[in-house]
Amino acid sequence: MARLRRSLPQLHGGELFLTDGGMETTLIFLEGHTLPEFAAFDLMRRPEGETILRRYYETYMRLAGRFGTGLILESATWRANADWGAKLGYGPKELAAVNRRAIGLLEELRDEARGDTDRIVISGCIGPRGDGYLVGSTMTEEEAERYHAPQVRTLEDTAADLVAAFTINYVEEAVGIARAAERVDLPVVISFTVETDGRLPSGQTLRAAVEHVDAATSCYPAYYMINCAHPAHFDHVLADEVAWNERIRGLRANASRKSHAELNESAELDSGDPADLGARYAGLKRRMPHLNVMGGCCGTDHRHVEQIAVACLPFFSQGR
Repeated sequence: MARLRRSLPQLHGGELFLTDGGMETTLIFLEGHTLPEFAAFDLMRRPEGETILRRYYETYMRLAGRFGTGLILESATWRANADWGAKLGYGPKELAAVNRRAIGLLEELRDEARGDTDRIVISGCIGPRGDGYLVGSTMTEEEAERYHAPQVRTLEDTAADLVAAFTINYVEEAVGIARAAERVDLPVVISFTVETDGRLPSGQTLRAAVEHVDAATSCYPAYYMINCAHPAHFDHVLADEVAWNERIRGLRANASRKSHAELNESAELDSGDPADLGARYAGLKRRMPHLNVMGGCCGTDHRHVEQIAVACLPFFSQGR
């Protein structure tokens, strides 16, 4: 039987919840750390690894404290599934241990925050089995559920308040993750990545993807997000004031306007314009009052999240 869980505070009260920026690009390009296979969780087996991750998270905890917002702490486990773990020499036991330790670090940070713990949410981050940018070998919904179930079950037995699946690029994998979470009564968030035309890499529209997952899971995901794309790539697909639109509550956009193919070829980080990114978030918030989970993805760091908070806070109860 799943343990008793608190309700997700980001779903109530109309407050802004910040999250972090692009963890992997920050650690690699700005701090100079080596992350084989783009796997931040691999830091956990280095002597200084937890200190590096702690320092990274503390930057965003200070930002949330400064602006009086809620905060969602995403674990460094985006790559911590079987296929990616195997490339780095992790077996099932080692993967389970590193997933638990990644959540343990966030639990320690939340406990140290003292009075603000009710507004700090711990999220177990899940990534795709394959490349988040490209649809290669695909799984059926049933295969995806079986594949992701071990990581979901491990995270369920931790202090994680939910699991969040990022850079998901085809619906069958999203459905499988949602069903794996439902089996252990763990809230789940699905975040799709889109191309420069606003469609998933599979070619499906964002609307069709959200509606497909909701239909296949009886609307089990707590909400949906968009990540790993610039707002200019998806702004136009969010214009319709229809029911599916209201299921999207979070954004973690790229700083760069480049396509995924261009980003893959880039040797340097494109950090874009933090103030412009914040203004674009505010424009979307103006049209979509339900948006309240905001952070960044590739190329973003605390400067971008700070500008997002500055631009968007006036639309929230904290800013009134």
